[in-house]
Amino acid sequence: MPIVNRLADMQAEVAAWRQDFHAHPEILFDVHRTAASVAEKLRAFGCDEVVTGLGKTGVVGVIRGRSTASGRMIGLRADMDALTMTEQNDFAWKSTKGGMMHGCGHDGHTAMLVGAARYLSETRNFDGTAVLVFQPGEEGFAGAKAMVDDGLFDRFPVEAIFAMHNWPAMKPGTIGINMGAMMAAADRVTIEVTGKGGHGAHAYLAIDPVLVSAHIITAAQSIVSRNVRPIDSAVVSLCAINAGDVHAMSVIPGSATIVGTIRTFKTDVQALVERRLQEIASAIALGFGATASVKYERSYPATVNTADEASFAADVAESLVGPEHVDRDLEPSMGAEDFSFMLQNKPGAYLRLGQGSENCFLHNSRYDFNDDVLPLGSALHASLVEQGMPLAAS
Repeated sequence: MPIVNRLADMQAEVAAWRQDFHAHPEILFDVHRTAASVAEKLRAFGCDEVVTGLGKTGVVGVIRGRSTASGRMIGLRADMDALTMTEQNDFAWKSTKGGMMHGCGHDGHTAMLVGAARYLSETRNFDGTAVLVFQPGEEGFAGAKAMVDDGLFDRFPVEAIFAMHNWPAMKPGTIGINMGAMMAAADRVTIEVTGKGGHGAHAYLAIDPVLVSAHIITAAQSIVSRNVRPIDSAVVSLCAINAGDVHAMSVIPGSATIVGTIRTFKTDVQALVERRLQEIASAIALGFGATASVKYERSYPATVNTADEASFAADVAESLVGPEHVDRDLEPSMGAEDFSFMLQNKPGAYLRLGQGSENCFLHNSRYDFNDDVLPLGSALHASLVEQGMPLAAS
């Protein structure tokens, strides 16, 4: 039976898992219920090894093929955590927890990989070892890095690792990938401007940090247009400023704080933007008699596919849905993804799985995962294992 058909037979069960995860969202590393449910299912399916508590609350399932003579090992990864936001849906499986919601589809990602685990455990049509990684803390807390730092690849030395993310802007039944950068690096910048407070009626006696901040914010936009090569990509978004008291209309504050995010694909562009922000902020502040300090924090690196693994993953995708439904040159996103930490340590590829619902994008309070694409996602996971570590012809 073709793999997609076999997994389609499991669709109702996998959807029930997904909806249960959705109804009980957990955030950060506090994914104890989700991790326990995943581990319980993996054991019930007959996984050869189930490891819990890796990277605080991560789970790893190990499935050995019908043969392991090849000595090969391939990893598959799914994220388990939800978002700190309030859901506005009204279906039966809506979040039961106030201020928490699976608004990015990690419930679907987890369910698809659990579905693949069941299939692989039952069939074992491969020569090698499949390592299924369920990680916490993707939404801003680098759970992938925590698992790597906790010895993930020392204990399970996979030769390559793969992951996927649902994408509402793509039609169901389609898969996207490219041979290089898929997601941008995400950095945080904090600029502290120190001036001299005073009375708004006697501004000449003060050094206004609000005015200085306004000039810094405006000038920072010149970095991309005048310092970054047009064929490269970067985003400088200074998104918040905190200064003074809205109830004190005539008080010039003594300081201001600007916070924003920087997105880049290349490390040299990342370094350029960091340097120029330092130079611009300091020089502008100096010109007004103020001072400015810049704290630049590199949060998530860019998610960059390795070419051979991306090409292989695209071939696998085509075997499932046909070449007309696979985009091998998918436009990268300026969003970020902590799977990047795994790709810094191992070859691999990150794919996008079309799910429709383009009017309700990720991180939206009315978002819900499209259960119709669960079988394809599970089949893609399982096929990466079967085609990556094929059994020898008898």
